[in-house]
Order: sequence, then C-alpha cells, then structure tokens
Amino acid sequence: MTYEEKKQKLQEQMLVYAQGDMLVAFSGGVDSSLILKLAVQAATKTGHKVYGIMVHTMLHPMGEVEDARVTAEQIGAEFRVLEIDELKGADILDNPVDRCYRCKKYLFRNLIEEGKKLGVSVMMEGTNEDDLHVYRPGLRAIRELGIHSPLAEAGMTKAEVRRLAGELGVSVSNKPSMPCLATRFPYGTRISYEAMRKVDEGEAFIRSLGFYNVRLRIHNDVARIEVDVNEMPHLLEHCEQIVAKLKNLGYDYITVDLEGFRSGSMDLHVKK
Repeated sequence: MTYEEKKQKLQEQMLVYAQGDMLVAFSGGVDSSLILKLAVQAATKTGHKVYGIMVHTMLHPMGEVEDARVTAEQIGAEFRVLEIDELKGADILDNPVDRCYRCKKYLFRNLIEEGKKLGVSVMMEGTNEDDLHVYRPGLRAIRELGIHSPLAEAGMTKAEVRRLAGELGVSVSNKPSMPCLATRFPYGTRISYEAMRKVDEGEAFIRSLGFYNVRLRIHNDVARIEVDVNEMPHLLEHCEQIVAKLKNLGYDYITVDLEGFRSGSMDLHVKK
C-alpha cells in the first residue's frame, strides 16, 4: 500500500474503535502520541472519551512523565499516570531474554484493570510495522491480551509514523525513541534501579551536548557509547567532558562503538 492508502486505512479503523471510550497506552513517544491524536480526532466525531495512560516505572528515563503530560494536554486527551514496580512485579531482576514479554504482560494486565474501572471498550498501543521485523518478544504479550496495535495493523513504518505525526502537528514527531533502561544491559545481568539511574544520567548528559540518538550499553565497569555515525566527530570534540562525567558515575572504562547507534544492539545473539 502507498502511504496515503495506509493513512486512510488507519483513520477509518480509528473511527471503528471510537464507537466506545478508548484507552491508549501512552509513553509520550511519537508512536503512542500519534495513536492518541488519531483517537481524539475520531472521538470528536463519536462523542466518546480518550484516556492516555502512562505506566510510570523506574525502568524509563526521568522526565518522561511531565513531557508526556504536556503532549497529552496538547492533543486534548485525559492524561493519567499508573505507578507500578515492574522490576520486581514482572520478575525481571536478572534481565532474562524474555524480559520484554514479562514486562508487557505485567504492564498491560495492570492497564486492563485500569481500563475496566474506566469502562473503556478498546485499548491500544503504539507498535508500528518496523517493530514486527525485529526482536520484540513483548508483541506476544500484547497479542495474548487482545490489545490493538493500529499502526501495525495499517502497515505504518516508523518513518511514515513520523511523517503523519508531523502533518497532524504532533509536537513530538521528531522525538528520538526512549526504550526502557533495562535494554542497556546484557541479558542475564542482574539489574537495579541504581544502575539504571546512572545510565539515565549519563545518557542525559551526552544528549545535552547536542546528540540525537544516544545509548550507553553497560558491560560491568565498561560504558560503551552509541551515537549516530555522522555525529562521532562531534563526540570526540567532547570526549574529555564525557569521560569525566561517566567516570564520576562509576564506570572505569569508556568506549565508543564504531558501528554507531543501532536499536537492539544487545539482541545480537538472541534466537528470534
């Protein structure tokens, strides 16, 4: 299908979902923000409510809640925060290979219970077409629980999601992806809130220097930096500041990944 055909299919499907109150699992990223925007647009035609509910856990970067609140208010949805402790509740302290599956199952079960209290008839989340072709064990949990993924259903790729979000005036259309902080550690590594907060602080510092995609992959006392390849010269210009900051956080060795930023680099040897 062409982009225009996908867009039409997506908007038509949202009108079907809008025959009742809707709940969007809302992270504040571009995917879920686009779903929230489309849901609100459809709901204005059907007279139903749209809830953007953010599941707030310590596995996500700091500052995301307030950013999500602002985005939801701009879109016109009712924003709520659901606080949970998924590190213990989802049994992922040892960062198992199926971590994402366990997390999604735990998170969405909590969202389903919240949705029942609100009387919503449809629950949606922001998986896109590109997510279907990489290691995403959490997708199994989403399907098992009957959560709708409108972007994937319409075949919308990440680039098309950003394009449509821009066309609709969604303020976070160019926001970089911010996956959970557990993805910064090798599978089988015992993880803690303290370790993730250090990663979050280190990444935030590097981003503050003007970088778009930033990941710190942690291998014991080694911090491996991933930025976009074209930004590596810029990284070297700030190497003294970055090294000082990361060593202050407790990392003994600071390295740069010459392959540059790539989503899911910790999944290299996982059997998909």
